[in-house]
Amino acid sequence: MMVKVEAIDLNRLGGEPNHARVAGGSVNRPYLIWFVFAVLIVDLTACATVSRHQFVEPTRDWQARSGQLLYHTQKTTLIGEVLVWFSKDGDFELTFTKGPGVTLIMVRQDATFARVEGPLARGRWAGPVEQAPRRFRGWLALRNVLMQTQKPALKHSIGSETFVFQF
Repeated sequence: MMVKVEAIDLNRLGGEPNHARVAGGSVNRPYLIWFVFAVLIVDLTACATVSRHQFVEPTRDWQARSGQLLYHTQKTTLIGEVLVWFSKDGDFELTFTKGPGVTLIMVRQDATFARVEGPLARGRWAGPVEQAPRRFRGWLALRNVLMQTQKPALKHSIGSETFVFQF
């Protein structure tokens, strides 16, 4: 919706100081200001209220596993702490850290949607799993691998990435 407001010198027109001329008539200026303000607020918040995927938060019935992860590619080798949570419904969360308070990557995923963020992810990405960028496919494959095994040690390779877990 577009509102056309004309700037008019009220002294020249002899108009009342609290009225402004708008295409098609005059409007009380305080109401016009509030109307424009309201339109701007709706416009700005409409962008912020785009539907976002809501992940289920971990609860007591989720299974948790913690240990060490060796992550290896052709260019990178990292060893750090890993915390994995998953539910019977397939909800999954993995946090890979290096030292206290330094999260390298965090993966949240359910059957259809994922969010990956952190320095190792080079930013943040969220979207349908099948549309994930190539650099996240190894991380997103871990959901199925980790949920299907209870072994204390696990090695999984996909493409040029190798993940070695020790729980």
